[in-house]
Amino acid sequence: MPDDDATAERAVSEQGALRADCANCFGLCCVALTLTASADFAIDKDAGTPCPNLAEDFRCGIHTRLRSEGFSGCTVYDCFGAGQKVSQETYSGRDWRAEPDTAQQMFQVFPVMRQLHELLWYLAEALTLPAAAPLHAELRDALETTERLTHAPAEELAELDVAAHRERTAALFLRAGELERATVPRTEQRGRRGADLIGARLNGADLRGAELRGAYLIAADLSGADLRRAELIGADFRDADLSDADLTGALFLTQAQLNAAKGSSGTRLPDALTRPPHWVAN
Repeated sequence: MPDDDATAERAVSEQGALRADCANCFGLCCVALTLTASADFAIDKDAGTPCPNLAEDFRCGIHTRLRSEGFSGCTVYDCFGAGQKVSQETYSGRDWRAEPDTAQQMFQVFPVMRQLHELLWYLAEALTLPAAAPLHAELRDALETTERLTHAPAEELAELDVAAHRERTAALFLRAGELERATVPRTEQRGRRGADLIGARLNGADLRGAELRGAYLIAADLSGADLRRAELIGADFRDADLSDADLTGALFLTQAQLNAAKGSSGTRLPDALTRPPHWVAN
C-alpha cells in the first residue's frame, strides 16, 4: 500500500477512536465545566460543582430528556473522547468521588485533554486530504507529538501550555485545508471567514470550497446548499437548517456542529460523522 494511502487509513482509524464513551468516564463534562443559564442550559453551575442531574453512576439522570428540560447545550458538547482518556488512563480508573484529593487536578486536566483530542481530530482529517500531501510528513509529526502529550502524567498535563501547542498545530492543518480548498473552482461565496451570517438565506447556495472558518451561521437557511470542500472549523451552526445540504468532504466539520444544527434524511454527511437523533423530527 502506498504511504499516502496508509497515512489516510490510519487517520480515519484515529478519528474513529476520538469519540466520547460516557460509560467509561467519570462524568467529567458534568462537573469540570461551567454552565451559564441561557437557551442552552437551564441553570448556572460553577466549574468543579457536579450538575444536579449527574447520577451516582456518573451518568446523566435526564439524558433522554435533555432538550425538553432545557439542557440542549449538553446534547451539543463533544469531548472527542477526552473524558474516558482522563478517567481510565491518566487516573487509571480512580474517580474523583472515591478519591476526592484527585478532583481539583482531574478537573484541570480534563479541558487540556479535550483540546489535545480536538487537535488530533483535525490533524487526522488533514492527513486524509490528497491536496495536502506535501504537508503529510509535518502533519504526521504533529499528530504523533500531540498523541504523546495525551499520554503524559497528570502533573505535566495540568502545567501544559496547551494554547501555545494549539497555535503551532492549528497553523499546520489550516494550511492543509487551504491546499484542499484551492482544488475547487472559485465561487461568489468563497471568502466568508468569520462572517456574520446569522439568519442568512443561503438555501441552495454554491458554497464549494468556501472559507467559513469561524462564521456565524446561527439559524441560517442552508437547506440544499453545496458545502463540499468548504472549511467549517469553528463555524457556529446553532439552529442552522442543513436539510438536504451536501456536506460530503466538508473540511474540519465536527459532530458537535452537526448536533447544534437541524437537518434531514437528505442531508449528506462525511463518513466520519453521524446523523444526530433529533434530525429525524425535522
